[in-house]
Amino acid sequence: MAKKLYVGNLSYTVTEDQVQTLFAPHGTIDSVKFIKDRDSGRFKGFGFVEMPNDEEAKKAVEALHGQDYEGRKLIVSEAHDRPERSPGGGGGQRGRGGYGGDRDGNR
Repeated sequence: MAKKLYVGNLSYTVTEDQVQTLFAPHGTIDSVKFIKDRDSGRFKGFGFVEMPNDEEAKKAVEALHGQDYEGRKLIVSEAHDRPERSPGGGGGQRGRGGYGGDRDGNR
């Protein structure tokens, strides 16, 4: 079963190819995917590496987590699924908005 690894605290100048090269000595890599800001398209400093072999993925975590790379200490761990978002995007605000007042519209 393939293992997805989170790779964080990357320098903003690092490329996906460089991360592929960094992980290559630790096993086979299926993919490297960087996460980019949806508005600006700029790299956010983290991404994911998929490895087909659980044992190789574990060794990569052990070897690379905390290591200095391009002047930054890497964060490498097993990736976890994001919790489901509620419909409507959430945002943490409740109610219907408005300018104040009570339930009956009195200010």
